[in-house]
Amino acid sequence: MEEVQKRSVCSGINFRSIRDSRFKTARISINFLLPLKKETAAKNALLPFLLTRSCKKYPDFTKLNEHLAELYGAELDADIQKLGDVQMLSIFVSGLADRYALHGEKMSEELSRLLCDVVFDPQMSDRLFPEEGFEQEKRQLMETLDSEFNDKQIYAFRRCQEIMCSKEPYGLSRLGTKEEIKNLKRSDLTAAWEYMLQSAPAEIMVLGNCNPEPVFHSFSDAFAKHGRANIGNYKGCVVRKAGETKDITEKMDVVQSKLVMGFRTGCAEPEKAVPAVKLMSAMYGGSPNSKLFLNVREKMSLCYYCSSSFNPIKGIMFVQSGVEKKNIGRAKDEIIAQLDDMKHGKFTDEEIDEAKLSLCNLYHTVSDSLEALEGWYLSKTFSDPLCTPEHEAETINGVTRSQITEAAQKVELDTVYRLTGERGKFK
Repeated sequence: MEEVQKRSVCSGINFRSIRDSRFKTARISINFLLPLKKETAAKNALLPFLLTRSCKKYPDFTKLNEHLAELYGAELDADIQKLGDVQMLSIFVSGLADRYALHGEKMSEELSRLLCDVVFDPQMSDRLFPEEGFEQEKRQLMETLDSEFNDKQIYAFRRCQEIMCSKEPYGLSRLGTKEEIKNLKRSDLTAAWEYMLQSAPAEIMVLGNCNPEPVFHSFSDAFAKHGRANIGNYKGCVVRKAGETKDITEKMDVVQSKLVMGFRTGCAEPEKAVPAVKLMSAMYGGSPNSKLFLNVREKMSLCYYCSSSFNPIKGIMFVQSGVEKKNIGRAKDEIIAQLDDMKHGKFTDEEIDEAKLSLCNLYHTVSDSLEALEGWYLSKTFSDPLCTPEHEAETINGVTRSQITEAAQKVELDTVYRLTGERGKFK
């Protein structure tokens, strides 16, 4: 079992280490938390990818990759995610654990030094990032948006989020829009970088078979040199009631139509009822033995896929399905009918046990991967940052039938989104 520790580096910067000697590798990441806003989403999204291209010590992509190769093929990369109403900018490095270095190199120290170099000391000229890398990262970010648009399952899900949460930051794209990315200037990225270092809260994660002390000291020294001011606190909001149901249909040149339904559950982390909502969602549509899968998809053959997912930070549950256009109405009605069964307690003890087993198996596999472990603890940033997957499994196993029914009864339909079409190539 992993050992989890948490401490503070400086104002707004938390440091979490998860030590596990089973791994032969280590992973170090810094994850900046910024409010998701229309005016800043694009430049914030571009920033971490731009930073991982070079730094003053390794001033171009070639030299940086040569150094990564020297570190036994270490990996350096970036990512952008939404954590509720917060935009999370992640930069991470992973490589060989200290004890496996052939010549006794202190790998954790080397990896943390490299990560600090790219975050705190980027390659700049006249306080501007190199133009070639800037333009290339803009193109790649726009290509990412294009690829998400072309995957109609992803597109439909994002559109439902956008419509449902149109008055919340969560409804915005984590990457901004193509137009916003296209209009970015290099000076915008300089300002974003400076604000991020001075004011953004951050979660530093050290995972695997790694000594966390040199990593902690590397970041402590780096932040001490740059200083901190006006630290933000961005937890976001939870809308508990659905109000009038939003019902939107859009048409595109697709063969398989998409139906996405958004529900307000009235419950979000760190509230005690969240485990019951998680189990309810798993029974409803979150496993191969769920009501949506066995009934709407298998028995009634109303869709190609049908599943539910619960976002505990926002307290939102989504149902996604791929359907023939002629079956959309029936599929929607049956999805609602299956939820009504949950509200009236029409489920067996066997269904409860199967859903608990499915969720607990999922939690127990989290520790098999450093990336999964990192994602788990980051997802707990605004609730319980030291909650282990094993503890979550114990909590799920303690949920009762009445708690499941009570959780289902609070669920309200907020948004129905349909993407329909009959012509063209399957997408």
